[in-house]
Amino acid sequence: MSAEGETNGAERLCDSLIAQGVDTCFANPGTSEMHFVGALDRRPQMRCVLGLFEGVVTGAADGYARLAEKPAATLLHTGPGLANGLANLHNAKRARTPLINVVGDHATYHLEYEAPLASDIDSLARPMSNWLGRGSHPDQVAAQAAEAWRAAVSTPGVATLVLPADMAWGRAEPGPIVPLQRPALKRPDAAKVRAIAREMEKPGRTVLLVGGRAVREGALALVAAIAEKSGADFIAETFNARIERGAGRVPIGKLPYAVDDAVAYLAGAARVILIDARAPVGFFAYPDKPSLLHDPAGSLHKLVEVDEDLSEALALLADSLGVDLQQASASNRTSPPNPAPALPQGPLTAASTCAIVAALLPENAIVCDESVSAGGAFFPASHASPRHDYLQITGGSIGIGLPLGAGAAVACPDRRVVCLQADGSAMYTIQALWTQARERLAVTTVILSNRRYAILEHEMRNVGIREYGENARRMLRFDDPPLDWLGLARGHGVESARAETGEVLADLLRAANSRKGPFLIEAVI
Repeated sequence: MSAEGETNGAERLCDSLIAQGVDTCFANPGTSEMHFVGALDRRPQMRCVLGLFEGVVTGAADGYARLAEKPAATLLHTGPGLANGLANLHNAKRARTPLINVVGDHATYHLEYEAPLASDIDSLARPMSNWLGRGSHPDQVAAQAAEAWRAAVSTPGVATLVLPADMAWGRAEPGPIVPLQRPALKRPDAAKVRAIAREMEKPGRTVLLVGGRAVREGALALVAAIAEKSGADFIAETFNARIERGAGRVPIGKLPYAVDDAVAYLAGAARVILIDARAPVGFFAYPDKPSLLHDPAGSLHKLVEVDEDLSEALALLADSLGVDLQQASASNRTSPPNPAPALPQGPLTAASTCAIVAALLPENAIVCDESVSAGGAFFPASHASPRHDYLQITGGSIGIGLPLGAGAAVACPDRRVVCLQADGSAMYTIQALWTQARERLAVTTVILSNRRYAILEHEMRNVGIREYGENARRMLRFDDPPLDWLGLARGHGVESARAETGEVLADLLRAANSRKGPFLIEAVI
């Protein structure tokens, strides 16, 4: 602890983050970060959430920021700690999530001795970071933390600040910290937007591919009005950071994951307009299948860049097409409330499980979907469910579902989080259950328990392998022995139960969604 009237680099870092509105830190610290831990201890306005694995830390920070719409900080221990968290930083980068990594390092003078934990942290961080900085002097740490914040919110994306131990414990000059302002969005290129409007008026099918900020309620209503006026089709990207959906909102489908289905949907489109979305490409390459999914005879047009004002661009596009902005309403395109459908009964299947979860969603829930292949029926089944936010895995790096749910629950403690979770990917970050229990988070986890990597069985067929033997089977299934989900949940402090029929699953969901803390349901399919 610093003497009275003195301060150190770690304290200046904390104060700078707090000044920028960063009030939550997901952490798995080590020796090099103890001065930062001490500084956090003296600042109760910063909530500290411990994750027992760095992939939980980074995934929870992602989930938090998607809902809070501001970055959380992480605290990671040197290169190996960062490396453990990289998979979910990859997802965060793909989701354009604002996130500030603080990664401890050895003292600068100690690095030359190649201590066991010494590593090239900068090279590890760079692929997942939109901004990378390294503490250079205790007096400069506060400014560098503010710059990391600016980078995280302006791109938006992952910013990583490496903090050598001597920069943390070194004496810093005290003084006021003036927070930076969030950078204003750039004006869209009006000429480009008007050119896109003219292109849409030409003969041929137009597809509006929608993602990012455009799948929020207000923007999506305007997209629907533009589509209705122009005769265009509109569809969301396959993987989205957050969609606002449910009764009273515009229902939108997702571009199919399977290459053949996506190509079939986009076939014949004279133009694809990217509305805060990326160009449609196959998730993987396959023999004799295209990488680019849109019709090669058509054209691609990008409405805005990520640092441009999407709302202004949509308004300008609507005006150019003759949409009456005063009367633009998607009321005839919104989903009516779901009239309490009859719930499936009998032995559970993947489809019946999804239907029951969709029907029993609490109002204003947050759905975190890492169901992979087994949960494909949930999205169409939940178009008219109660209003909810829908969060997905975005970068294909599995193990995000349970941490994502924990972070979302920290951001929105008054809302119920429902994690629709494949059993195989849940095991990557199972420690997130402990964080849910420790923080008393309102999370209902539904494990789709098919005891196999079903997505990989599907991929085997995609590459033309339809018959395989015991070696391959043992790499695609984990039914011997089966995972004891009730025991795993109990061991992490989370109450749990198993459902094998629709009747039991419905009863368990009703009870779980009315609780204050976490609950796990194994749905055996």
